[in-house]
Amino acid sequence: MTEKQMLRGLREKDSAALDAAMQAYSRLLWSITRSILRNIGTPEDMEECVSDAFIQLWNHSNDIRLTRGSIKSWLCVVTRSKAIDYYRKNVRRNEIGLDEQLAVCGAGVFDQTMDAVLQRELLTAINALIEPDKEILLRRYYYRQKPKDIALALNLSIRQVENRLFRTKQQLKAQLGGELT
Repeated sequence: MTEKQMLRGLREKDSAALDAAMQAYSRLLWSITRSILRNIGTPEDMEECVSDAFIQLWNHSNDIRLTRGSIKSWLCVVTRSKAIDYYRKNVRRNEIGLDEQLAVCGAGVFDQTMDAVLQRELLTAINALIEPDKEILLRRYYYRQKPKDIALALNLSIRQVENRLFRTKQQLKAQLGGELT
């Protein structure tokens, strides 16, 4: 089926045209979605992005002009936008303030390993860190992310992440008088 026939079928709400579009472009859309959501999304999230793109194709086929581009390019742009939107939404959902993070784990690791004074001093010292050092430290020791994942998320090299972690720990240790282990 040509793109012209496919578009005509989509505009006439012919499900065979949608099936043809899905058959022709699903793999491409999956690869676009996977490249954006590989570190943050589940396969179900990726499937939802691809499905949403085809739903948008079905609902907005009258907006497509083949003189301005192909159905393939239209779907690629829509899929990329949906995956980026999902990525941003998921990142925002995972952002929690440092005070909230420490409150959540207050009865756990911190209370077991440090007294309340040291905990407050540590919180003050962490809050004084510059970005991205603060984020790297939280991702590594609170979220337990590996340096490779942190590097991908922050667009840094693994070596930069490891060096920043080392320097930040040394800085915190010096500020806390060597009490941090």
